[in-house]
Amino acid sequence: MAASVAQTLRGKVALITGASSGIGSATAVLFSKLGASLALTGRKENNLAQVGAECEKNGGEKPLLISGDLTVDADVKRIVDGTMKHFGKLNILVNNAGIIELGSIENTSMDQYDRVFNANVRSVYQLTMLCTPYLVGTKGSIVNISSVNGIRSFANVLAYCMSKSSIDQMTRCVALELAPKGVRCNCVNPGVIVTNLQKRGGLNDEQYAAFLERSKETHALGRPGEPNEVAKTIAFLASDDSSYITGASLPVDGGRHAMCPR
Repeated sequence: MAASVAQTLRGKVALITGASSGIGSATAVLFSKLGASLALTGRKENNLAQVGAECEKNGGEKPLLISGDLTVDADVKRIVDGTMKHFGKLNILVNNAGIIELGSIENTSMDQYDRVFNANVRSVYQLTMLCTPYLVGTKGSIVNISSVNGIRSFANVLAYCMSKSSIDQMTRCVALELAPKGVRCNCVNPGVIVTNLQKRGGLNDEQYAAFLERSKETHALGRPGEPNEVAKTIAFLASDDSSYITGASLPVDGGRHAMCPR
């Protein structure tokens, strides 16, 4: 990570959701190394505590840890209020938390649809809305974590693809709305990243291993990505190094978005 990114993140307060695993935890550790002050939230307290300890071990200050469920309105408000009470300001919002569920138009139940949209879209809307006044005050930055599924179409993950397309559109609209107030809003669109997302979405160990093997063919660079590769892009978009970028959807997907079957 370039020294200039570290310089522009040092002293900034960042709220990172879904920080207890995967891309969120990698982003938390990287931001900590770069000198940011962190409010980290996730549903699993033990995992969140481990990430907090990792941040401190790498030379960062002790993060504020706030466990909660972003699909619960009261928890979202408590997370924002807790962050502001502790730090008094907010410079960066990283909307990372999300879920995936398998299913097509023939078999995705409305309960599944609601779970995916509540976690991946509604919670992001509410959290961003509550954080916006504070981000306006610091002329801050929002980074949403979307997916290659937001810009390309895939069968049997219908609700997930729709939810990530919504995040891409929200990113562009919020970017236009907040640009006059000095707040930037961008998103990253990861391809297959080695996390537990797909396992939590229903794949067993054997299916997940096959999924990762298949990723060598579906990604131009011939491999799935690692969480830290996405985290570095998030840090760039959050920093002043990207000061003239807003409303962008940036693929971090090994070229998957550019591929077509032949």
